[in-house]
Amino acid sequence: MKTMQRSVGAGTPWRVTKAAIAVALTAAAVTACGAAAAEDVTSQDAPPVVAEAEAEAVAMPRITWGACPALAQGASRDPRLTCATVKVPLDYRNPRGEQIEVAVSKLPAAKSRDRRGVLLLNPGGPALAGLDTPGVVAPTLPSLVLAAYDLIGFDPRGVGHSTPQSCGLDDPSLAGLFPYPAADGSITANVKQARTAAERCATKAGKKLRYFTTANTARDMDRIRTALGEEKISYWGQSYGTYLGTVYSSLFPQRADRVVLEGNVDPTKVWAGAKDNWGKAMSQRFPDAAKVAAAQHATLGLGRTVDEVTRTYLALADRLDRTPAPVPGTAQALTGAMLRTVTYSLLLHNETLPVLVQFWKAAAGLADGTLAEADGQVLRQVFTAQPPTSGVPADNQATMFLALTCGDASWSSNVDEYARRTAQDRAAWPLTAGMPANIWACAFWPKPVEEPVRVTGKGPRNTLILQNRRDNATPWEDGLGLHEVLGKRAAFVGADHGGHYVYNQGSTCVDGATVTFLTTGRLPDKKLYCTDIAPR
Repeated sequence: MKTMQRSVGAGTPWRVTKAAIAVALTAAAVTACGAAAAEDVTSQDAPPVVAEAEAEAVAMPRITWGACPALAQGASRDPRLTCATVKVPLDYRNPRGEQIEVAVSKLPAAKSRDRRGVLLLNPGGPALAGLDTPGVVAPTLPSLVLAAYDLIGFDPRGVGHSTPQSCGLDDPSLAGLFPYPAADGSITANVKQARTAAERCATKAGKKLRYFTTANTARDMDRIRTALGEEKISYWGQSYGTYLGTVYSSLFPQRADRVVLEGNVDPTKVWAGAKDNWGKAMSQRFPDAAKVAAAQHATLGLGRTVDEVTRTYLALADRLDRTPAPVPGTAQALTGAMLRTVTYSLLLHNETLPVLVQFWKAAAGLADGTLAEADGQVLRQVFTAQPPTSGVPADNQATMFLALTCGDASWSSNVDEYARRTAQDRAAWPLTAGMPANIWACAFWPKPVEEPVRVTGKGPRNTLILQNRRDNATPWEDGLGLHEVLGKRAAFVGADHGGHYVYNQGSTCVDGATVTFLTTGRLPDKKLYCTDIAPR
């Protein structure tokens, strides 16, 4: 679930490249996530689930392809990519009512008699833009796959160029939404911050934000399918995109062709329960980075063993909780929350572990008042803001992260229970410091417009689940949970690897199973556990 916005480059699908740190980590303050509604909205019963047949009855014009929207400064795009918009209902219970626009892109299949159809892509988030995802993924795919599919990207409703939404948040970063407790474990400030963010969303974005949900995004996907003139769509979703994919194939089981789900969300935990395994997952992933640091103890000075590095890190986080360290050349200070957020983000990618341990060294020097020039450059990179995208509000991803995680399913509003659970989680998993159990602004969010879509094992066997053993964002247990829910509908491929990305990470076993499925439809007969991870 929890992934930071990131830029991507050719040859590295769904991953951070040169802007690995700067893109996601521009805020130092914690603001919590959520949106509050006025009393009359909160007390309303959830409206009935949309009638899919009625929503489908509206005729859809075919897509007319043209130029894509302008990029942010410094970003690049595959020149073959073309774009268009599809009009969809704001509220599928009223399919002929207010319409919004969803931006779609296409990278056409190689001219071949082997074309099977379209492969719709979603990079996750929640709330990551996906227009340029086809150009990012294409270099990682073999010619057989590129010949079989048009690669289709899209900005989900409310995101990027798809009728973008804004709460007008003071802190526009996604990083600032995760509520780390105070140095003494108190959540008083988190409650206030959550309520404030909630009220801001209710005032600025209003009641329409309630319709920007995963279920409606899945319905948009079927409108895209119709506009493309396809009877079925294949799909590849990463992280949050795995939940979107399971919702689509649950609403439209006969319209889903071949479905790849990578780094998985357990649909039974959406969304309050999705955080339950974060502490354990961090404890399993953190040693991968600690080993890198220990091997460089002579230059980093963080510890000679994994345990020593871990103790150094925890002491540094506690120190920064109590005394934030001003970052030279910026108006910001490095806090314990920021240290943890940078760490979380760079643990998602194996190629950024060396950068992460350099950041730890720089953070320690900053806290000690002994910051070296080279370490100062690392910190300045961390605090460099991402260039804006024309027409997209600065807080768009943060706003839509809230809309999805808070609007898909109800959350508890019991503040005392959040405090109790935060204390327990803080004691059990020091690396996450109680954040996963803390109060989010979802506690103040209006009642969802419908119940979460029920995901079951009923349907065709057409899904491949890819899951890393040490994934700090979507833990191993959640991948197993998804497989249990889908049952015989899905095959499971696990990898003895760390990080959030499974395909194209050095395993012939993983990549072979994925390509075979996409090109032939054949799934492994039983669970695979791939251990052939080669350094990249």
